[in-house]
Amino acid sequence: MAKKQFKAESKKLLDLMINSIYTHKEIFLRELISNASDAIDKLYYQSLSEGLSGMNREDFSIRIDTDKEARTLTITDNGIGMTKEELEKNLGTIARSGSLDFKTAMQKNEDSEKSGESETVDIIGQFGVGFYSAFMVSDKVTVVSRAFGADEAWQWESTGADGYTVKEAEKPDHGTRITLVIKQDTEDERYTEFLEEYRIRSLVRRYSDYIRYPIQMMVEKSRPKETPEGAAETADGSPDKAPEYETYYELETLNSMIPLWKKQKSSLTDEDYNNFYREKYFDMAEPVKVIHTNVEGVLSYTALLYIPGQTPFNYYSKDFEKGLQLYSSGVMIMDKCPDLLPDYFSFVRGLVDSQDLSLNISREMLQHDRQLRAIAQRLEKKIKSELQELLAKDREKYAAFFKNFGLQLKYGVYEGYGMNKDKLQDLLIYYSSYDPSEAKAGGDQDAEEKASASRMVTLAEYVSRMKPEQKYIYYACGETNEKIDRMPQTEVLKDKGYEILYMTDDVDEFAVQMMREFDGKQFRNVSSDDLEIEETEEEKEAAKKQEEESRDLLAYLKECLDGKVTEVRLSQRLRNHPVCLTAKGGLSIEMEKVLNAMPMDEKVRADRVLEINASHPIAETLNQLYTSDKERLKTYARVLYDQALLIEGLQPEDPVAFSNAVCELMTK
Repeated sequence: MAKKQFKAESKKLLDLMINSIYTHKEIFLRELISNASDAIDKLYYQSLSEGLSGMNREDFSIRIDTDKEARTLTITDNGIGMTKEELEKNLGTIARSGSLDFKTAMQKNEDSEKSGESETVDIIGQFGVGFYSAFMVSDKVTVVSRAFGADEAWQWESTGADGYTVKEAEKPDHGTRITLVIKQDTEDERYTEFLEEYRIRSLVRRYSDYIRYPIQMMVEKSRPKETPEGAAETADGSPDKAPEYETYYELETLNSMIPLWKKQKSSLTDEDYNNFYREKYFDMAEPVKVIHTNVEGVLSYTALLYIPGQTPFNYYSKDFEKGLQLYSSGVMIMDKCPDLLPDYFSFVRGLVDSQDLSLNISREMLQHDRQLRAIAQRLEKKIKSELQELLAKDREKYAAFFKNFGLQLKYGVYEGYGMNKDKLQDLLIYYSSYDPSEAKAGGDQDAEEKASASRMVTLAEYVSRMKPEQKYIYYACGETNEKIDRMPQTEVLKDKGYEILYMTDDVDEFAVQMMREFDGKQFRNVSSDDLEIEETEEEKEAAKKQEEESRDLLAYLKECLDGKVTEVRLSQRLRNHPVCLTAKGGLSIEMEKVLNAMPMDEKVRADRVLEINASHPIAETLNQLYTSDKERLKTYARVLYDQALLIEGLQPEDPVAFSNAVCELMTK
């Protein structure tokens, strides 16, 4: 029999596919199963449109058989089958898609005949190349097919790019049988695994679990042999020796067939969603939020998304991979598609199933076309709206979510020079000095969590409570809320009843600088050199008089500190504390700490200002020493500066000298 040749272009494409296009050889099984599902879809659709009797969806199936000795893997379907001409057209010309032709014809038919009885059928394979992935794992591929309604069957056979043959064959019923002669193992590849039951089972569950027809396989099992009548028994009536086992075979369905996300939401319970989540993502903590959405129209897709209830152990590490599972009509195309989620929503788990996505010749690699981008944009809006709803309706649950993933939202605000700040700033919440609760928790952990959640406020809530004369959104940075609460720089703001946002993440101040303002109100760090608080004329005159009287003292203190500060001044913000550090310019002391903790060649330094409480007894002592004992005043200056460093969470430059200076003052 003369061997027919592929066209030159097809031969090159086949060679390219076998050697490089598909990243993972295992996907050949997914492709062949998808083709079998398409063939059944075609026949089922035809039976509906032509009114054929005696044909139900339950009658269709896909069968997988292996023969380890012959090294063959066979996939059989009872679908529509192919004629000789269709075999040559669909398999003899690579990238010729019978599925695409069929779908196009059916759509035209539906447009012309609005048949209310017809049923929409999704055809997965639309590019006619998935079949040839079989050559990645096999030396020879044989296809025997009999078209529905035809009297004869035909065999197509090929060993690769050298061509193919077509001849008449025997097949008792309609459908297609594809037999692969699996390659021998090499040093780099173990092809024998594709003949193992466990491997086939895992691949079906991974890629084809939601094919709508049963994928069946004859599975080897064992059972105890029945005890022969009259066999000896022990005193308790059991056989006097361990039972023998016998092997038998059973046809088993490998796939679950019905995706959860394809079911009506009204028929699903929270338990259904949670069970699916636990089984899919091995997370025993219930998700904070489940998002199940079905979009139809110009762009159609179904999404099932989960907001996790706890942070994955590697989430904030370089090993974490973001992305949603991507399905095309129930067939998994990609395990993690990163393009469906922006980085700031990378914590979202779930999947998207769409029949509208454009795929290239490898279903693994998506063309980043407008359909994919459109889905990603809609998902982003949906996730944000669901989080906003959670924030509005359940502050305690949202606070728990934010504790896990709020840092990622803040990074999203900061990254890209704040290009996404408008999308994310409404989702930010901060612990606040404003306490709406009258009752104290009293050691009850649940009560403490509720009380803490009640003090987590949005920027909009903060602005709504600002006093008429207040110019800025004030915030304070520190290691913990407790430490921030005791910061000397907050005293004057609390005294005036101004609310303060507490920020404990390293990225907080960087994100705030990217936002710059919210609802027309600029942000201002409580440690900045000027809080611009309204003062009465009497307060201004008193402060000016104190500065004039202390000018020489302050200049001498700055000299004593030998370049450690850019200025020493009397403070208008302190009430009870004797001293504090503030900073001039855009670099705060907290930002200095964060940046210097990074591996950089040069360290940065904020322009530090030492502020002294003019109303504190220490101020009088300093004035006295300036006129009576300037040497001792130098020791006071160094001690006060080191105390201010400690308050800021910084170490004195010379801890030993600081300790000696304190002891010196204590003994005089």
